[in-house]
Amino acid sequence: MKLKDFKPQPKLVTKSTRVDKPKFPVIDAHNHLGEPFGGGWDQKPLNELLDLLDEAGVTHYVDLDGGWGEDLLYAHLKHFKEGAPERFQIFGGVDWSKWESLGDGFPDWAAGRLKIQKEAGAQGLKIWKPFGLHVKDHHGQVVKVDDARLSPIWEAASELGLPVLIHVADPVAFFDPIDGTNERWEELGKHSDWAFTSPPFPPFMEILNGLKNLVTRHPATVFIGAHVGCYSENLGWVGQMLDECPNYFIDISARLGELGRQPYSARKFLIQYQDRILFGSDMGPNLDAYRLYYRFLESDDEYFNYNTTDVPAQGRWYVCGMYLPDDVLRKIYSENARHILRME
Repeated sequence: MKLKDFKPQPKLVTKSTRVDKPKFPVIDAHNHLGEPFGGGWDQKPLNELLDLLDEAGVTHYVDLDGGWGEDLLYAHLKHFKEGAPERFQIFGGVDWSKWESLGDGFPDWAAGRLKIQKEAGAQGLKIWKPFGLHVKDHHGQVVKVDDARLSPIWEAASELGLPVLIHVADPVAFFDPIDGTNERWEELGKHSDWAFTSPPFPPFMEILNGLKNLVTRHPATVFIGAHVGCYSENLGWVGQMLDECPNYFIDISARLGELGRQPYSARKFLIQYQDRILFGSDMGPNLDAYRLYYRFLESDDEYFNYNTTDVPAQGRWYVCGMYLPDDVLRKIYSENARHILRME
């Protein structure tokens, strides 16, 4: 039998709570709408999407696809924002490919593009994983996350009132050797391009410390660390950064598997930092995925699959629910996002 065919069925007799609707309205602060991660909703009737979100209890939806290019940003602004302005926020991004041709003028050019994107309707800035791994300057050198030359971009984001949702490095196992000790071995076997073994890539903690330096240097800029602050495997580290950086917030997108396998620590963490955490799913507009998130946050169910696939996609383990108090749920589901994303 091959590993892909190994799908053991737990014999534990535990309760299973079905949560069709969240206790309180939800703002999904980390998601996508186009291909490959969002389900291609930019090619479907908008009313079908709105019906799905209504059924899921999602009142507002943050689409990060604009971070992959201005053409996509403008297309999504037209399709989603113009069609239902009260339901969507679309984030813009930085075109790193221009650095080679613009040279030393790139940072100021990129900062200027943020102003243009905001005038077009963008309400935030998405920085994603190639930053710190693949992005190179005009000298062909990999750009560090805390490179001081990029200060004009972060300062412009602050001046324009644009929150910066940033995803660097994470998960940590992607930086380890791909051998029998790697807990993401099966996942990396399917996606070899997700491996960032150091060397040749920078070490994981070098990138994370660069993120901390970046956030510390720009206290007037709001940063949102994707996927539990880019280090869901170490809540102590994330908590310390939240303590030291009042301009830093996090979302919980795509990390139920990490939070739920450390249920005692995760519940304490979510309650302690309840004012700094945003709901996000990063699963596209998927009704089953939303209900899984609601079950995780609201129930005290034990040992259940954190993914909608038969075999948990990010590691072969199960999770426990957080059974969060109502006041914490309200903040994580929507109140924090409403404040941080300036929806008030």
